[in-house]
Amino acid sequence: MATPVTPPPVRSVFLAGPFLGLLDPATGEMPGDARAPFDILIKHFEAQGISVHNAHRREAWGARLMRPEECTRIDQDEIRRADAFVALPGAPASPGTHIEMGWASAFGKPIVLLLERGRDYTFLVQGLHTVATVEYVLHTDVAAALPAVDRALRRAVTRNGG
Repeated sequence: MATPVTPPPVRSVFLAGPFLGLLDPATGEMPGDARAPFDILIKHFEAQGISVHNAHRREAWGARLMRPEECTRIDQDEIRRADAFVALPGAPASPGTHIEMGWASAFGKPIVLLLERGRDYTFLVQGLHTVATVEYVLHTDVAAALPAVDRALRRAVTRNGG
């Protein structure tokens, strides 16, 4: 009988998703409804002792945007150091998030993509699992999908070999 594989612990994740396109033009900040899925995921992971790297929070939800020369390097470094990558790719597509997904793929990170039911995603998002370790979580509500996110993260990390 085969011994069950225990996934290595996930100590850190990089959480990505649309940002600049979600900023309220009047305030320059993310409105509460746009911020909510990220808040939910950050709190969920941190409650498990997982460190969360997230540009939205780092840049105060739009109130303290960094220069492109700063945030690009920081995002790439944080993705490189993270144990896993979790993203809401955006529909329509978020160009920055898609670049980050490419970095995560190139760095060999286990990836979990949260896809909203009924939305259309680019072919490269739909096919990313053919070139990287990707688990997809279809959802209508991020909070309700948290158990599925946890299972997908464990599967992706186990499949990726740690």
